[in-house]
Amino acid sequence: MASNNGPLRVGIGGPVGSGKTALMEQLCKRFRDTYEICAITNDIYTKEDARILTVAGALPEERIMGVETGGCPHTAIREDASINLAAVAEMRRRFPKLDLILIESGGDNLAATFSPELADITLYVIDVAGGEKIPRKGGPGITRSDLLIVNKTDLAPLVGADLGVMEADTKRMRGTRPYVFASLREGAGADAVARFVVEAGGLG
Repeated sequence: MASNNGPLRVGIGGPVGSGKTALMEQLCKRFRDTYEICAITNDIYTKEDARILTVAGALPEERIMGVETGGCPHTAIREDASINLAAVAEMRRRFPKLDLILIESGGDNLAATFSPELADITLYVIDVAGGEKIPRKGGPGITRSDLLIVNKTDLAPLVGADLGVMEADTKRMRGTRPYVFASLREGAGADAVARFVVEAGGLG
């Protein structure tokens, strides 16, 4: 199902601790029996997220690659994506029939975005624990990502966040762009994200 332009590349961004790796795990487990898939993770100084995916059994170890970005993780997905483009090229060399590559950014601020050269579709994850004000803070990830995931909805009562307010703010900031409210640790919302990737990415 890879196109003539190669596999679909899905960029997953969001602040530290928002649930990017949890989303990567859920998507890998949903897609691995249907598509040829691999995962690339970005960390500043370690390959911890790659290790987490491996331990979770999301994919075979050889289909997971960790990239160490150094001090500016946003640069590695935007201004100078060469380290990630090299990782994509290596995965395509290893697995010539790839349909799908998931690329997780290093945790960063709300202004981080993926270069169109690196990602065909961008998913952006924020979490309720950051406070109900997060959607209205805006930033390219919130306003312009192809799909926004508002994660950890189960924590709303514990942090005093009103999901109704968050949804209204999300609609206001995104206009007609889609969003999903999720609790990814339990898998809630992951099916909707997977459907979006299939439909928006033309995986069929």
